[in-house]
Amino acid sequence: MRVLGYARRRLLFLPVGLLSVIVLAFLLVNALPGNPVGVIAGPAAGPEELAEIERRLGLDRPLWERFVDYVGGLVRGDLGSSYYTDRPILSEIARFAPATLELVFLSLTLAAVLGVALGTVGAYFKGTLTDRASRFVVTTFQSIPDFFLALLLIYLCFYLAGWAPAPVGRLGLMDEPPPTVTGALLVDALIAGDLATFRSAVAHSMLPVLTLGIYYSAYFARSTYASLVPALESKQVEFARACGLPERTVLGYAFRQARTPILTYGGILLAALLGGAAIIETIFSWGGFGEWAIDSILQLDMPAVQGFILVAGLGTLLAFTALDILVAVLDPRVRYD
Repeated sequence: MRVLGYARRRLLFLPVGLLSVIVLAFLLVNALPGNPVGVIAGPAAGPEELAEIERRLGLDRPLWERFVDYVGGLVRGDLGSSYYTDRPILSEIARFAPATLELVFLSLTLAAVLGVALGTVGAYFKGTLTDRASRFVVTTFQSIPDFFLALLLIYLCFYLAGWAPAPVGRLGLMDEPPPTVTGALLVDALIAGDLATFRSAVAHSMLPVLTLGIYYSAYFARSTYASLVPALESKQVEFARACGLPERTVLGYAFRQARTPILTYGGILLAALLGGAAIIETIFSWGGFGEWAIDSILQLDMPAVQGFILVAGLGTLLAFTALDILVAVLDPRVRYD
């Protein structure tokens, strides 16, 4: 019951956090330097044409009036329309977000498996050559910027070895996408029973997933190492070993003590990847949420940028709230007051 009360309080905080994100998104976008009217009209436009576009987009009205209209639209489920495509922002987000969610899920899974394995090996063999080798690998993974790692993998795996397809998107240029059901290409290909498209999608996702998985595995490895070392040296683990329990069981007890920091890092990285994979998406022409946001920023497409900030902020709020509740359920040491 105390956990339910804690969860209720965390959920009640969501509207306050969402309102903060809405205000921040509106003010940040409207405070950006640059004039979208000039970008839309082009360099040859005259003053009358510029004024007409400004009036049509509502940019000639006071800031507070535009904010009221923006909040009113959000209440009705309307995030506005793109300045360039004239499509509703909500439909644009629904079109691009599944690609990013697919990339984030696959990358985070690889990062967790690889990082927890490296951290566990280092912690279990602490002070040995294996520990030093594990820490060297983790340090190397973390010291290489993700965009440089992406370019390096493209050069090695595509250009030199030919193991991976060209970084031209989620499918090859001659591949036909399956009918859209979920928007996630791998899932839609399986639903359609199109194994050729599924294999092509797996091949094209290999390098971007490997890039993010390797880079973010370092965070999982450091968190696992830092939490597992004291757990393996705790009185509970010493008692389990003294009782003659198998080493696998002893390691399981240590993981029960160390799981909270690992889960916390997983939630933080999930929230970070929702909007932080944009550069990798651009390098691999992934066509996801982050790449769409970068294009919108370069075009000064204000409604699209606002929609990106709003959805990314809401996703972060939901991820952190779910993480807090999950940690409270799994860890009895959490205080509910």
